[in-house]
Amino acid sequence: MTADSRDATARRIAELGPWFHNLTIDGIETAPDHFLGDYPRFKFEGFRHALPEDLQGASVLDIGCNAGFYSLEMARRGAGRVVGIDSDPHYLAQARFAAEREGVDLDLRQMDVYDVGALGEKFDLVIFMGVLYHLRHPLLALDLLWEHVVGDMMLFQCMQRGPEMQAAPVAPDYDFNDPEPFTREDWPQLWFIEKRFSADPTNWFIPNQPGMEAMLRSSGFTIEEQMEREVYLCRRGDRGEMVAPPPRIVPND
Repeated sequence: MTADSRDATARRIAELGPWFHNLTIDGIETAPDHFLGDYPRFKFEGFRHALPEDLQGASVLDIGCNAGFYSLEMARRGAGRVVGIDSDPHYLAQARFAAEREGVDLDLRQMDVYDVGALGEKFDLVIFMGVLYHLRHPLLALDLLWEHVVGDMMLFQCMQRGPEMQAAPVAPDYDFNDPEPFTREDWPQLWFIEKRFSADPTNWFIPNQPGMEAMLRSSGFTIEEQMEREVYLCRRGDRGEMVAPPPRIVPND
């Protein structure tokens, strides 16, 4: 690479900043001073083994693709089709530039997670990393993924808080007058953030570990492997029998 070409890449990286993904483009890092370090590369090292090294012919959907770190990695592994969606055009512009420089064909679209049904296809692998806690309607999002786009596997991550622990066994029913389950740390919980968390007003909900796993199960996903505390490899399973609500009783006037 000539000095002029490298300078042009550096200028374009600066123009497209700020970057949340630290990518290396033409030998230049896009976010070398990231507050999390070499993110998300150092995180990926902890669970990259859970995905096939050879994705030849597989279809991949990367939801909330940001600058395209995971989309590019799946393309390097030989995926036949990689679709990346994000609601932010700023991140999509970064992903397009990175893909162009790497010579990778990514299908990048500006799209909200609630609109995934418009894609009209199911994918062999769906990547849903670092998105759920940014959504006002997290269970709706998981339901839509199960219904419309997850054909087999989903790589999933969501921020968690509270102690790291296994969930309490799920009983068939709970007595209305028994407060005991709600005093336990191993009970599924979901904390609502009314204003903002970590200076980000799009952080809406944060589950504890039992809460996150319960949400995945209730939406029809089977956890195949937990590679890190917040990272799961899930398979599209059976939602089972949905419980009908009791009949509404209208009191007499």
